Amino acid sequence: MTCEASRREFLKSLAAGTALGLLPKCAFSAGTAQAAGRRPNLIYVLADQLRYSSCGYGGDPRARTPTMDRMAREGISFRNAVSSMPVCSAYRASLFTGKYTTSTGMVINELRMNPHHECLGHVLTRAGYETGYVGKWHLYANQAGNHLDPRNSFVPRGPDRLGFDRYWAAYNFHHDYYDAYYHTETPEKIRYGDGVYEPDGQTDLAIEFLRKACRLDKPFALVLSVGTPHDPWSSNNVPPEFYGMFRDVRFPPPSNYTDRMDPYGDRWSNIAKSPAKIEKWMQVYYAMTANLDRNLGRLLGAVEQAGIADHTLVVFTSDHGEMFGAHGRMKKNTFYEEAARVPFLMRWPGRIPPARVSDACLNTVDIMPTLLSLMNLPIPDAVEGMDLAPCALGRGGPEPPAAFLMNTGACAEWEDGHEWRALRDKRYTYAVYRVDGAELLFDNTSDPYQMQNLAAAPEHAATMDRFRKMLREKMASLHDTFERSTWYRDHWIQDRIILRTATMP
Repeated sequence: MTCEASRREFLKSLAAGTALGLLPKCAFSAGTAQAAGRRPNLIYVLADQLRYSSCGYGGDPRARTPTMDRMAREGISFRNAVSSMPVCSAYRASLFTGKYTTSTGMVINELRMNPHHECLGHVLTRAGYETGYVGKWHLYANQAGNHLDPRNSFVPRGPDRLGFDRYWAAYNFHHDYYDAYYHTETPEKIRYGDGVYEPDGQTDLAIEFLRKACRLDKPFALVLSVGTPHDPWSSNNVPPEFYGMFRDVRFPPPSNYTDRMDPYGDRWSNIAKSPAKIEKWMQVYYAMTANLDRNLGRLLGAVEQAGIADHTLVVFTSDHGEMFGAHGRMKKNTFYEEAARVPFLMRWPGRIPPARVSDACLNTVDIMPTLLSLMNLPIPDAVEGMDLAPCALGRGGPEPPAAFLMNTGACAEWEDGHEWRALRDKRYTYAVYRVDGAELLFDNTSDPYQMQNLAAAPEHAATMDRFRKMLREKMASLHDTFERSTWYRDHWIQDRIILRTATMP
């Protein structure tokens, strides 16, 4: 069969959705957390738009991330962690449900989440945890833009908080980090105070929650969702002391930088750029990351001061990365390494071995079942991810053969032509675009900047067939029929509120 005929047959089978599942579905195992006594506390720290390659422990000598580097020494780093859909709202929906984007319906940003999933917060609350949520939510608004209106920024107590039923100090979306605000139980905007940088103020709230929760006779679970290092990257949007660390640091463009626009990009990715502009943006990005690292250190210090380190699982990660001109793109929303690959660190002294690196293909949907398994809590039947707790504990065990990634539209508007599906295993990234069926294959080991597309190379025909089969089977198992973006709007969404999904009638 010729390469072109093979490609046509593959795309036809994707549309037909004829195959069985790709990843094994693991049953709940109660043996991965403390066998007796109180369950562990959980602190989940979520950055926004921080890529793996801009962390010190990830190999960047310009980064100033001593706390992240320390977490890597004291716990485990999943070095192949990726975002299943590298966009803010899609990631958060998958994080809290353990389901892929076509099963949550969060196909673009600025949609309101369907609350009828069994979410991480529900499991924690039922288990008696004192839950806390601080920071960005991005699962409630149902308008495009108009972010600062309390009708979009305030999430009322009830089902739309997805089980986080106790402490709430959050907002739906904004990224101006001075004169910032949050909501608790009313639409009133509560501000941190004059001159307070939002991540600093959010960390103060998180530490206050931690100290109060330690006095309760039950475990706690805290999510701290910080907005940095997401743009805007202006020098007045980061503390001067941190900007000063990077003001004179040079950030030359990488070898995969190009001024050409990506034909598959949307208006968020295809913006005017130049090496000079990107260098200025990166100076602020790295300054924001250094501040984020300091606040992570403050939080770990509070854990240790409270004497609860041995009983607290701390996770640090990000929702997606940032392209900074690689392959002609800015922002995220693509399968390339700069956008899809994220830091994922876990620390639990006495339980997770120190200085461990896992090469398991951890995906967003795997986070919820892995956390629940580590905490000796039940994993909902509808979860689509895989429990990788044995990997975290250094025991080995079943792993997914690849992470399944997708994109279902432009960043925050109904526009067709940007949809793709992809698989990333420990060596390769394979991707296919819906609009023209173009396929890509990169060997991330020999070609880390993903500059040589191997899809048509005869010596990689067997690899291509393996990935095509894997993708057909995975998509079929999820009832994912690879639709254009506006199809989801017309069939699943009403007034930007999600009513149904591929797996939820």
